[in-house]
Amino acid sequence: MSHPLRVAVIGAGVAGLAVARELRREGLDVVVFEKSHHLGGTWRYDQRIDSDPVGSDPNREVVHTSLYRSLRTNLPRQLMGFLDYPFPDRPDGDWRTFPGHEEVLWFLNKFADEFGLLGLIRFGWEVVRVERVAERRDSWVVESRTCDSVLSREIVGAVVVCSGHFTQPRVPTIPGMEKWPGYQIHSHNYRVPEPFRDQVVVVIGFASSATDISIEIATVAKEVHIATRSPDVKAVKLANHDNMWQHKMVKCVSEDRLVAFDDGSSVYADVILYCTGYKHHYPFLETNGIVTIEDNRVGPLYKHVFPPALAPWLSFIGIPEKDIIFQMTELQCKWVARVLSGKVLLPTEKEMMAYVEEYYQQIEKDGFPRHMTHYLHFKEIGYCNWLAAEVGLLPREPWREEMYLESIKPLLLGTLENYRDQWDDAHWNAIIKDASLTQK
Repeated sequence: MSHPLRVAVIGAGVAGLAVARELRREGLDVVVFEKSHHLGGTWRYDQRIDSDPVGSDPNREVVHTSLYRSLRTNLPRQLMGFLDYPFPDRPDGDWRTFPGHEEVLWFLNKFADEFGLLGLIRFGWEVVRVERVAERRDSWVVESRTCDSVLSREIVGAVVVCSGHFTQPRVPTIPGMEKWPGYQIHSHNYRVPEPFRDQVVVVIGFASSATDISIEIATVAKEVHIATRSPDVKAVKLANHDNMWQHKMVKCVSEDRLVAFDDGSSVYADVILYCTGYKHHYPFLETNGIVTIEDNRVGPLYKHVFPPALAPWLSFIGIPEKDIIFQMTELQCKWVARVLSGKVLLPTEKEMMAYVEEYYQQIEKDGFPRHMTHYLHFKEIGYCNWLAAEVGLLPREPWREEMYLESIKPLLLGTLENYRDQWDDAHWNAIIKDASLTQK
């Protein structure tokens, strides 16, 4: 009798927990490596920050999470759970439709406990090298170590990378920045507003985190100036705020603390806070150039998951952005598990590469830069339905698509302030109830 395929999963966050469950459901032998002593990945709050607050020093002491203390989910709780394990209410918990991060971590712990996943996880073991054995696709060496530098080396049949992509800050190049004397920090290292009291702060970025952080900092700061690449932005004071302004992108900075914007305005600032996103980073992965990262494009990857030349023995979960993260992640996990168990077949390497090349060409034709390769660009629902079909599931219920589109509307319209607390719960509860009755 042959032994089940042994699969190494790197990371015990949302993706790692979800894929561990699916792999075990398929009868595979699973081991999960988690460098911290807790599960949850980025959803575990840590008040510590990196030793380099901008994140440019490669030798800095890194804190994995990017959570700030007040963070709430961007999506309603009905979209935060798994398809067969919804996000529940808990006694004395955070009942809000867009709950705080503590509630998400509680959910993940409950999920891991209920499905018996804790016994699969090696806490305190950081993966430092993953490499094929003697050019064999189905044999990989995984080297890991503890904080006490105890080393371990083992051979597995497949590797699933679930290490996340919210740890390595992405920072723009701004003329004069190397001589600017003020304090610089990336949102990865923002936790609470108090350090910015009475400061003039320039926040670069205008997505959800930039808006949340700007509004929170404005409660203690002298002034907050938000810079964005949006072409429609004008240099104006924001309504309903006495100390907040918006501008076009930062043009340059100078040694006297001046920050000049593309719209011709300028301000003498104490702090520049970058809410400019993150870079994919897999320092442990050695593929001899088969998988590369170029301007934040991880590739080549078939459907953002499998490198054609190494499939199915190497895969990545959770790389796409701008999506219904929990449900997309779960469907990717089901797909990977079914492929590794032999129940679902991938196209040939040549066919997968042809798809990737066609996808790259379409991105360029649509005018998207390379670093947005893994943004789904309003193709989120289609992508999830494709994954569902691959594993024999029906398309997602229409209410999920409708709710998702409604929840991202504030981001598209630039009306993010307070949108979570203006959500029409009665309306959506009625829609979900009607959908449930129809299905019966």
